[in-house]
Amino acid sequence: MAAPAEPGTSSEFHIPPRPDGWTVDEVLALSEKQASRQRIEVVDGALLVSPAPTSVHQRLLQKLQLALVPALPDGNELLPGVNVRFGTQRLLVPDLVILNCPGVDTVAYLASDVVLAAEIVSPSSKVQDRMLKRAIYAEALIPYYLLVEPLDPTAATLFALESGEYEPIAKSENGELHFTRPFEAVLRL
Repeated sequence: MAAPAEPGTSSEFHIPPRPDGWTVDEVLALSEKQASRQRIEVVDGALLVSPAPTSVHQRLLQKLQLALVPALPDGNELLPGVNVRFGTQRLLVPDLVILNCPGVDTVAYLASDVVLAAEIVSPSSKVQDRMLKRAIYAEALIPYYLLVEPLDPTAATLFALESGEYEPIAKSENGELHFTRPFEAVLRL
């Protein structure tokens, strides 16, 4: 959660506290200056603030995009780092999403627009990516969740929503993830 700056100190990150918590609309209304160089999400009124991704994270994200985009079926679009809205109290920014509404221009997509949400685990986001976001995506009925762990070698697991829970349907082996749902693709991690 964001903390206010100490009086008399300069701070690049200062968002005033909200005693009643934050809403999605309030977070989306933050100025560019307030929101620059970090990722701001909101869950049930609490802000989740993460630093900008590292170069290792971004290179892995680029590999995912380059592998997934050519495999996308018609009627789908891949976008990295967009806002996804889960009602009025939750806003998350997955590392990438595959959407079922290509070409739509918006500041925040609805969870129902998301076919697959992907998260690359970072040191600052381990708990959120592995547990919190996974639970929120499942509750919102997002059909697929891709979790990528930048280990040596990089590991990835694709989950499918079955009976309200994510079940693993593909796991990487030797740095590659092969899957056939929601479409066929090979990710070389």
